[in-house]
Amino acid sequence: MKIPRRIHSLSLVSAALLAVSASLIGCSSLPSNNAMLDEARSDYRAAQDNPQTQSMAAGEMKLAADALGRADAAWAQQDEVAKVNHLAYLAKQQVAIAQEATRQKVAEAAIGSANVRRDQIRLQARTEEADRAGRKAGQAQAQAAQSQQDSMNAQAQTAAVQQQAQMQAEEARIRTYQLETQIRELNAKQTERGLVITIGDVLFDTNRAEFKSGAQRSLDKLAGFLKAYPQRRAQIEGYTDSVGSDASNESLSSRRAAAVRNALIAQGVDGQQLLSQSFGESHPVASNDNAAGRQLNRRVEIVLSDDSGVIAAR
Repeated sequence: MKIPRRIHSLSLVSAALLAVSASLIGCSSLPSNNAMLDEARSDYRAAQDNPQTQSMAAGEMKLAADALGRADAAWAQQDEVAKVNHLAYLAKQQVAIAQEATRQKVAEAAIGSANVRRDQIRLQARTEEADRAGRKAGQAQAQAAQSQQDSMNAQAQTAAVQQQAQMQAEEARIRTYQLETQIRELNAKQTERGLVITIGDVLFDTNRAEFKSGAQRSLDKLAGFLKAYPQRRAQIEGYTDSVGSDASNESLSSRRAAAVRNALIAQGVDGQQLLSQSFGESHPVASNDNAAGRQLNRRVEIVLSDDSGVIAAR
């Protein structure tokens, strides 16, 4: 089994090291009291000090340097702790990937050495066979060597499969963490119908379907989520309170649902992901006998589908 040789660019590694150094220097004036970021820096320095990692996983280390740079930048800009922790966690995982890649390549090199040794054993067996004129004994030795090599190959393949499974599991954990983070940022609630995001009446003027300025941040987060997970769909449902006629309430709830849908499409969300429906004054979530309850009933709800795009019916 021949080992693939990769030519690594020293300039890429140097650029990554300079980027990380600049990031660390830029953050030196800040208090170092973020444990996750400190761990990410420590992990990166440990990997950086390993000559094998530098030579065998330069590309992965470049990605780790970039990820750490983003975490340092977020810390320097005094972003939210959750964001800094998230970026630092991703940097730690990228360092772990670089270290795992190094271990795998070291294992491949060991297998290559074993192959060379196997060839030497075979040559020695053939020489001994000629000296003794004992073909049968030589064949037995060759068979033993082959059996040993087969066992080594099987063990190496098993180790490679296990390493791949571990990396895939880690990637799945990262994706799950990212999804959970985005869902928390959307303030989505788990219901019998799935995840539901409520945009309250505070984002619209009374009896109007145009957004107030404060609505943009919520819509930006929702648009970002739907673009990041195109397999998910969203059903946009408009509701009103009981004030006014059925016809006017139905029209207002329809226009508000359509306004949300159009705003998401304007931000790049695929229209095929979006459904809109109006329910007027039906399905209130509070009493219409007081102003506070009526305000809660004037709302737009976004029901998110599961990963297969299925939305439970109301």
